[in-house]
Amino acid sequence: MLPLLEEVFKTSGIPTYTFVRPQEYERMIVGLRTPGRGLVVEGPSGIGKTTGVLTALRELGLEDKTLILSARKEEDRRLISELPAMTGIGPVLIDDFHRLDAPSKQLIADHMKALADEERTDSKLILVGINKAGDSLVKFAADLNNRLDTISLETNSEERIDKLIALGEKALNITLNTRKEIIGDAHGSFHIAQLLCRETCLSAPILEAKEESTEVKVSLEVVREKVLSELGRVFFEPARHFATGPKLRREGRAPYLHMLRWLSESEEWSIQLDQTLSQHPEQRGSVGQVVDKKFIDTFMAATPELADAFHYAPETRTLSIEDPKLIYYLKNLIWNKFARQVGYLATTFESRYDFALSFAGADRDVAEALNDFLTEAQVNVFYDRNEQHRILAANVEDYLAPIYRSEAEFVIAILGAEYPKRIWTKFESEQFRKRFGENSVIPVWFTNVPQGMFDETTRVGGAPLTVRTLSSPN
Repeated sequence: MLPLLEEVFKTSGIPTYTFVRPQEYERMIVGLRTPGRGLVVEGPSGIGKTTGVLTALRELGLEDKTLILSARKEEDRRLISELPAMTGIGPVLIDDFHRLDAPSKQLIADHMKALADEERTDSKLILVGINKAGDSLVKFAADLNNRLDTISLETNSEERIDKLIALGEKALNITLNTRKEIIGDAHGSFHIAQLLCRETCLSAPILEAKEESTEVKVSLEVVREKVLSELGRVFFEPARHFATGPKLRREGRAPYLHMLRWLSESEEWSIQLDQTLSQHPEQRGSVGQVVDKKFIDTFMAATPELADAFHYAPETRTLSIEDPKLIYYLKNLIWNKFARQVGYLATTFESRYDFALSFAGADRDVAEALNDFLTEAQVNVFYDRNEQHRILAANVEDYLAPIYRSEAEFVIAILGAEYPKRIWTKFESEQFRKRFGENSVIPVWFTNVPQGMFDETTRVGGAPLTVRTLSSPN
């Protein structure tokens, strides 16, 4: 029977066709084989920690002998508290152990130390958690550091993501035209790579393996837009809630919003706030106060609904994100737009493009000259000809809409005689029309074109262009 899409590119569970050994897998095997000594496997979510440990246990013939507990489950947390009184229970895996409360972490730290000191061969603790989780454990027992093995899994290399996609392509008998782009977009996450490949196949559509080799031609921008639209319904509210902190102060310095932005930029999906503040001294007054006065401790403790999205470890002052889909959502946020949606009035971030050019084909010479002029001035310009390799005609609307709507700081509308007559310029203008009141649209009027449907542009600043200067932007 031919493999099904959901069996190949899996977004939950252990992959059947696309399992790739995470980095440090060999050290994981050795750590699991070492009796008595505790093992901590830490790193960002979605890079294969739990999958790697479970696969390694299966390879060692220990999977059926291992008691698997989750710090997310209340009944498991009760059982975790009873572990020190148990003997001869074999390997015990505690997933998401960073979610345990302080007394439970202290108990586990003491138990691991005792197992190591007694060189017990009948019991072993395996802890899996997010980045810096091992550091928080050592805080409860400083001398534990020499009695356990800590394996820190960073984000996976592009080669490993590439191997995952190649395995999926082989299983489905397809080739993805966006393979290289997906590798970059995954940011080292197996989970995100699986998700993007799955959505790409759904857009094709490819629902099961093909009998004949098939090339899948789908724009990653279209796939990304669909994925982000779905993720926005899930993550906008928790992101907004965190960004406002305990109370929205519209004219304030937005400390929680800046912490969220820093998280989105972290390759480890985790930030140690003291270190991050040293890189952003301009925010030390606002963010530093939130941290030093433990406002963030109080906020996170009083907001349990954020626990599924964010994790804050007061003992190490580390802020982390557990769900790889949330970090993907944040990495693709239009931050200026998000800041306005949240309600901040005085906070701005750099845009994806400085300028986006909107023009009819008949005026490409003007657009070309403007693009050359602005590029030489070392600003970032969206000019369609520069990105033809990323645009597929069938999906142009999905690709262009966010750029003209909000991703460019300014839109330059080149209003030649053909502009009001063309479908694409009409579409583009519909995206940025609402931005006239934001001082972000710059009209270029042709002196030989009578005013018409764009009369409203004369209400904002722009530039007249005479016909005889079409070869120059001046």
